[in-house]
Amino acid sequence: MAGKGDSVKTIFYALGANFAIFVAKAVAAFITGSSAMLAEAVHSLADCGNQGLLLLGMKRAKLPANPDYPMGYGKEIYFWSFLVAVMLFSVGGMFSLYEGWHKLHSTEALSYPWIAVGVLTFGIIAESISMRACLVEVNKARGNQSLRQWFKESRQAELVVIFGEDLAALLGLVFALIAVVATMVTGNPIYDAIGTLGIGVLLIVVAVFVAIEVKALLIGQSVEPRQREAIRQFITARPEIKQVWSLITLQMGNDIMVAVQAELVDAQATTADSIARMNETEVALKAAFPEIRWSFFEPDDSA
Repeated sequence: MAGKGDSVKTIFYALGANFAIFVAKAVAAFITGSSAMLAEAVHSLADCGNQGLLLLGMKRAKLPANPDYPMGYGKEIYFWSFLVAVMLFSVGGMFSLYEGWHKLHSTEALSYPWIAVGVLTFGIIAESISMRACLVEVNKARGNQSLRQWFKESRQAELVVIFGEDLAALLGLVFALIAVVATMVTGNPIYDAIGTLGIGVLLIVVAVFVAIEVKALLIGQSVEPRQREAIRQFITARPEIKQVWSLITLQMGNDIMVAVQAELVDAQATTADSIARMNETEVALKAAFPEIRWSFFEPDDSA
C-alpha cells in the first residue's frame, strides 16, 4: 500500500497541473466563447479546490487522539474526500450540464477556435503527466489487482479521489477537443454544446462512483480483504494461538484497529501466563503490520 507521503506527492502533481490548465482554459474560453472550454475551466478550478480539501483532510487526520476522539482523527480524510465528490458532482457536473443546455439554444459561432484546440492539447499533455504520477502510486498500492478491483477495495480515500478526478479530467479534455474540432469543421456550434453536456455527464458519473466508495469508509469499513486475510493467517500461525474464533478489523485513515477473539494453546494456563501470551501475540502482530495502531485481544475457548 502506498504511503502517506506518496499520496501527498500525487495531490501536488494534480494541483500543479490543474492550476496551469485552469488558467489556460479560462483565457481560451474568454477569447473563443466556447461553452465546452468554459465547462472545462470551471472543472479545473473545482479540481484545484478539491485538492486543497484533500490536503486539509490529510493534515487534520494527523491530529492526536483526545478524550472526545480516543481513536484520533484518521477517518476525517473520508469526510473531506466525500465533500470532494459532492463538489465534483455539483460545481463540475451540474454546471457543465447547465452551460451545455444553455449553449444548445445559442447560434453564436466560436471565435479563434485554434486557440481552444491548442489549449486543450496542452491540457491533455499536462493532465496525462498528472495521471501518470497517480498511476505510479496506484500500481504500488494495487499489486496484482486489476484497476477495477483496486478502486472497489482500496481504503486510501485520497488516492481513489485523485484517480477519479484525473480520469474525469483527461476524458473531459478529450470530449472538449472533439467538440471544438467538430464545431470548427462543420461550423455548427451545437457540437460544442453536446461536448459540454458530455463533460457534465462524465463528471457526474465519476463523482457518484467516488462517493459510493468513500461512503463505505465513512460508515466504517474493514481493511482490504487481502490484508485482513494476511492478518488472520499471521495470528493463526502464532505458537500461542490454537484457534481464531473472530477477527474484526476497522480502517481508521492510515491506521488500523484489530479485535481478536481466539483460543490460547493452553486454556488451563494461569492468568499471568495467558496475559503474557496475548501480549506476545499483539507485539508480534504490530511488528508485522506497523499500520495496526490499536489491538484488542479476547481469549475464549469456544466459538
